Amino acid sequence: MLNRRNYLSLLAAAGVGAKIALDPTPSQAQPLPPEIEGADAQTAGLFRSMRELHGSLQVFTRKYEGTTLRQTKEFDGDTLIDGQQRWQLAWDTRRPPGRQGWDVTLTCTLEQGEAEETAISVDFPFENWETANYVMIPGSVYNGNRYRAIGNGYNPDYPADMYYNPRVSVAISNNPRLALDTSESSRIELETCATAAPSMSFFSPRLKKGWIVLTEQGTRLGNSGLSVEESANRESCDFRISAPVMRQLAAGFGDFRPSGDSAPNWSAGDAVSIRFQVFTFDADGIPALLQEFMDVRKSLTGATTPRNLLPMSKLTEVGTDICRGNFTETKAGKYYLPENSNDFQLGWVSGMINTYPMLALNDETERSRVAEELDFICSRMQGRSGFFFGYISSDGEIRSEKSHPDFPAVQAMVRKNGDILFWLIKHFMILKAQGHGAAVKELWELAAHDLAAAFTRTWREYGEFGQYIVPETGEIAVYNSSAGAIAPAGLALAAEYFRRPDWLTVAEESAEFYYERDVTSRGFTGGACADISQDADSETAFGLLETFMALYQYTGKSSWLDRAKVQAALCSSWTLAYDPQFPASSDIARLGGKMAGAVWASSQNKHAAPGVCTSSADHLFKLYRATGQKKYAELISDIQHAHAEAVNMPGHITTDNLIGSSMERIQPSDAEGKGSIGNFIRTRNSWTETDGILMALELPGIYVRPGEDVLFTFDHVEVERIRGDSRSTVLRLSNETPYAAEVSVLAETSRQSARPLGYTAFLGWPRVEVPAGGEVTVSVTSDGKVTRQA
Repeated sequence: MLNRRNYLSLLAAAGVGAKIALDPTPSQAQPLPPEIEGADAQTAGLFRSMRELHGSLQVFTRKYEGTTLRQTKEFDGDTLIDGQQRWQLAWDTRRPPGRQGWDVTLTCTLEQGEAEETAISVDFPFENWETANYVMIPGSVYNGNRYRAIGNGYNPDYPADMYYNPRVSVAISNNPRLALDTSESSRIELETCATAAPSMSFFSPRLKKGWIVLTEQGTRLGNSGLSVEESANRESCDFRISAPVMRQLAAGFGDFRPSGDSAPNWSAGDAVSIRFQVFTFDADGIPALLQEFMDVRKSLTGATTPRNLLPMSKLTEVGTDICRGNFTETKAGKYYLPENSNDFQLGWVSGMINTYPMLALNDETERSRVAEELDFICSRMQGRSGFFFGYISSDGEIRSEKSHPDFPAVQAMVRKNGDILFWLIKHFMILKAQGHGAAVKELWELAAHDLAAAFTRTWREYGEFGQYIVPETGEIAVYNSSAGAIAPAGLALAAEYFRRPDWLTVAEESAEFYYERDVTSRGFTGGACADISQDADSETAFGLLETFMALYQYTGKSSWLDRAKVQAALCSSWTLAYDPQFPASSDIARLGGKMAGAVWASSQNKHAAPGVCTSSADHLFKLYRATGQKKYAELISDIQHAHAEAVNMPGHITTDNLIGSSMERIQPSDAEGKGSIGNFIRTRNSWTETDGILMALELPGIYVRPGEDVLFTFDHVEVERIRGDSRSTVLRLSNETPYAAEVSVLAETSRQSARPLGYTAFLGWPRVEVPAGGEVTVSVTSDGKVTRQA
């Protein structure tokens, strides 16, 4: 469909007569008249791109009573006259720098009269719509969230039909979503800051086209709104940007409440400008849309400028000091305390992940403590099938992680078991790399072997890993999620460690399954967190990327690298692409926080977090090394710097706990109430502390290829190239933070970068000491040697 009135109004604004007949059939894509192309090529191009998707562009005034819409008026040309009101539009359309799209600033002015409770909207209606179209709003809506919704609140119980049922459909919490049933209204209403980037997009399988619109967080009227609404017969769909946001209901963590939004009153001369960018492109599938989104996600809001607050070495120091003090002995056993409880859980947010950085210290005391925890885990928490129970109380009671009165068997998270396998093998690797191979006990190796065998049996019997497993029997209790996304990575490591090529075969088969079913067909991964349903989440997205890079390392197949590129794009959709503006009185605003890089949790838990739960996400760095594409390095750098913004340090208080502590909640949205926006929750989460240490360990502070014009800084220092040749380069490191820094340096050649980076490579990276407020100059050679210059 082509909206002729608005199209011609734009041409008229550009000085072109409005009497030109237009071909109404988008699929024919007839060329526009030469005088239109010549007069305003940008405007003509914008509307041609919309026509390719049977779409158009409309502008409305919307009058409200509270949050109830009472009247809409469409602009007829550039002017709208409504009684005593006279509204005027002004358009500025241009190309985004370096992109094939359109950047539009639309200014709407009330030239005459007054208007009460009125909002302005830019609408993108599409005809010939199909419910098979994939709709994404990053960090919030994937595949339209068009799935069965259960419960009406946080972490709803599963109904009986979800247990032991391989044909069960995906079930999500009560989130904003497009409807499954045509008898229901189908509408999503969001605030811009309830997304990882203010954006909406869709992919049309029939037309083989993708469409993305980006906008700013808000206007002078406050945060803007994003909405998607299908017609009753589902044959059309409207994507809308509104200024300001006007929702009837605001989404919480699996529920809704009255939004409290309000439209402003207008007087003559009042105006508002809405800026947006539109991209239409050929796409052969959902992966193409995801990759295009990653490339344009900062196009409108601009490149991020993270602050250097906390050197990685200082982050390691304060984080490991906290963990040292958390080692305890309970009736259940000896372990480092997880989260905010004396009870113990494996994987996900604590056990057998927070032990890894303690091994990296190469400290005899901590190595002994880690050994005691591994003894406890391997002797107390593994079921007869080989799978592990995920939770044990400090009193020694094994507890089920999902339950239903009709199905009393103790269940455990598949995601936790994937974590256990992956991290247990990494423990063996680091001990051997440090020269402590004799410390690896047969008990631990047997536990890892049996777990890998259990995953292999489950794959061969069921053709998937499921979401919840019964550790005693090995049965899948709940099917059909991506909870096992990291399990193939664990199998790949175990296959190498135990010399079992059959396990690597299962790793490849299962990883291919997740990629095809979840990424290419559904356009999301989900179900990894203990407190959500099978909602889309960031944790499985990053976990599957870990898997693809592990398989690339152990098979050398470029196909896994290709899948990793797509997966990294999906991961980027969960990561804040810009620095949200927080209320001036909020914690984050008062600290001047820049939160680009915070990672959105899930479509149920509508908040961002300082890091990937729980991983350094060094697989992004490995992808950067392998491809040379800087966007992957920039993504992990954003994540690391956002993490530092949340760490509790003198003069930068974010928790009510120890120096170096941090918490998991960075809240740009009003999902927890308007008063929560930008405020820290003042508690601490051990997984975020572990996350920071892992990033500090597994990411180099500086990555450089002397003589190849490749230099990237991850640490919180400024680095300047002074001079260099084909074999070495001289760098000046400046440290403006109040803490001394020991900066790790990875220097290599492009030939070396073609070989995958081992999991313990960081142990050999040289370090450069840079005093607080000082600078040093070093020479770095292509064989990795670093020499301090006078």
